[in-house]
Amino acid sequence: MSIARKIATYDDLLALPDHVVGEIIAGELHAQPRPRIRHARASTALGEELGQPYGRGRGGPGGWIFLDEPELHLGADVLVPDLAGWRNERLPELPDEAYLELAPDWVCEVLSPSTERLDRGGKMRVFARERVGHVWLLNPTLEMLEVYVLDGQRYSLAQTFEGDASVRAVPFDAIDLDLPVLWGPRRDPR
Repeated sequence: MSIARKIATYDDLLALPDHVVGEIIAGELHAQPRPRIRHARASTALGEELGQPYGRGRGGPGGWIFLDEPELHLGADVLVPDLAGWRNERLPELPDEAYLELAPDWVCEVLSPSTERLDRGGKMRVFARERVGHVWLLNPTLEMLEVYVLDGQRYSLAQTFEGDASVRAVPFDAIDLDLPVLWGPRRDPR
């Protein structure tokens, strides 16, 4: 005898406590605690680094809107990427809603042990289905950035960077991105 699985609803998300992030992927509710500080710092630093030249056009090309942890309603899936960006021509003005239904052009997931499997699996499948052109996976523990580009219906790993490098990563390769800014101060190994 098989047991029917209950399909998660938006009401299930609303019922979650404030200290967790909830998502619905392929009908399944996923809830994680709020990210650790190192995770949040890496995401914030990346948003600041990209926001100056791309979001505001200061010293760079402009043309993008960035949001921290936007709620995305993509078909029946509800995702909350750590950081997402839309080209201005696709999202000329922000809606007055609590969520967006327009898939971003770029997302970044900051990996942690509790979310990495979902970030690399179910979420990337939804992003590919919705034609998100670029996905970055940022791992502050390993000090690594993986850059994926949509190639047809799946992602190809385009670039991998690590450590103290200054890099040019698509689609933001008009600027140098100093990775140590994302990692923050290193702990003294003593």
